[in-house]
Amino acid sequence: MKGPLFYSKILLFGEYGIIKDSKGLSIPYNFYNGALKVDENPSEEAVKSNASLKRFVAYLKDLQNEQPELVTFNLEVLKSDVERGMYFDSSIPQGYGVGSSGALVAAIYDKYANNKITVLENLTREKLLQLKAIFSQMESFFHGKSSGLDPLNSYLSLPILINSKDNIEPAGIPSQSTEGKGAVFLIDSGIVGETAPMVNIFMENLKKEGFRKMLKSQFIKYTDACVENFLHGDMKSLFENTKKLSKVVLNNFKPMIPEQFHQVWQKGIDTNDYYLKLCGSGGGGYILGFTQDLEKAKQSLKDYKLEVVYQF
Repeated sequence: MKGPLFYSKILLFGEYGIIKDSKGLSIPYNFYNGALKVDENPSEEAVKSNASLKRFVAYLKDLQNEQPELVTFNLEVLKSDVERGMYFDSSIPQGYGVGSSGALVAAIYDKYANNKITVLENLTREKLLQLKAIFSQMESFFHGKSSGLDPLNSYLSLPILINSKDNIEPAGIPSQSTEGKGAVFLIDSGIVGETAPMVNIFMENLKKEGFRKMLKSQFIKYTDACVENFLHGDMKSLFENTKKLSKVVLNNFKPMIPEQFHQVWQKGIDTNDYYLKLCGSGGGGYILGFTQDLEKAKQSLKDYKLEVVYQF
């Protein structure tokens, strides 16, 4: 048995901001994917994944009992598949901010949810919000409070524009140009990031008035502007605002940036060769980069391997 593939995602803009209602823009990233599988001779990884699925099934049973109006599953079939050794076969790195648990949640919903909302029907805003609410509850099993956006992106395989908590829509993004010099890329920090501790630091900071002010007057302002610039293909403004955003993050989100990247981050701002930002909650995993000249950025970051996500 092998189920359909579900892809990883990248939140281009909106990390942390969407907790406080900034705009956000999330795109599928087809380089990594995962699928549900059963093997005759499971590997060590598969056995680990299967054990985690067993705990997830128990969680989904509780969820269904507590909120039957939200979502119900064909638990009998799910249970027997898990007992047969089903696991999530995934190339998506965990703790890297590209949505490993999101793809798994999407795969389970797709195969086992009753009365599921499908990609083929007319996706009204109500349906999108309902899916997001279901995914939010399902994904909370993996890392505490979840917005439900990662599984939504993975499930629909569409770019998603977050206008606010209650207003999300599929988005058309400018088509890629492989001839273009501009690019969005990933750098591997070489460290696995844990989502929960990073979110806790952010929540603690929110108790400080100065931090809340900065969030509203700078962080959210530039995030919203970047989303608008990107969607409208206004690359000149996009880079001006990404630079401002990169500065604000370096000054106010230091704990989320691995220490060995503080200087690299500053270098980008000083040289304008590239601008870095958090990918997901930070603390490790990938770091997202934006550049107007990919060759220049590669030269400037020659000690690191860049993975190009999007070219324009």
